[in-house]
Amino acid sequence: MKNALHLKATKRWMARAMTLALLVIMPANNLFAQKQVKNIVLVHGAFADGSGWEGVYNLLKKKGFNVSVVANPNTSFAEDVAAAKRTIDRLEGPVLLVGHSYGGAIITEAGNSDKVVGLVYIAAFVPDAGETMLQLVQSGPPTPNSGIEPPSADGFVWYGKAKFHSGFCADLSKEKADFMYDSQVPIAASIFGATVTKAAWKTKPSWYIIATEDQTVPIEGARFMAKRANSKVTEIKASHAVYVSKAKEVADVIAQAAK
Repeated sequence: MKNALHLKATKRWMARAMTLALLVIMPANNLFAQKQVKNIVLVHGAFADGSGWEGVYNLLKKKGFNVSVVANPNTSFAEDVAAAKRTIDRLEGPVLLVGHSYGGAIITEAGNSDKVVGLVYIAAFVPDAGETMLQLVQSGPPTPNSGIEPPSADGFVWYGKAKFHSGFCADLSKEKADFMYDSQVPIAASIFGATVTKAAWKTKPSWYIIATEDQTVPIEGARFMAKRANSKVTEIKASHAVYVSKAKEVADVIAQAAK
């Protein structure tokens, strides 16, 4: 009888000891894992190319991160997601995925990769599963200064010259705006009707930068999407091209997310 009681007491003690050990070890493991997020993948949106990330890229590199810039073709949602996944797949270790504008929809799908541990949305669209970008664009009042044109004959959408500077990147110089306009990558009109199959933000932590002078993604829409995704929000007084005009502030948010 005594032996049985002693055995039960020993088992209870061992169970408590193991629980205490797990409570001590788990935070340390989480901290260790967080310190290992060195890979940052940057995804541009519509009417832009990878060159816009140069300022953010340089700042993050100086902080010791391994930074990759995805050159998504903007030809279809599936192809753009595949381009992001190709970059993610070639990296070793966990990845922080960052998307600007339409790039937010891309990282919402590509972020389901097991390697992706967090998402950073920058003046971006954050769709839910089964939700299209067109639904998000039409869910609130249109921005009056948007220069998005109707689809061309071959099914692509461009941002018009007349409003490109004031509507897309008002806080940049005219020379920089001219370069961005002339190097823009149009977006296939079909992308506005494409849907996300699984929203990565439902299972992974996210951050959102709201550009308070944005003339492309309506402010209230951005706040709604950020709140729905339970994102940690930072507001920066800047145009839609906040990742270009406020590169330091954006890089700081990304670096904090990586930690």
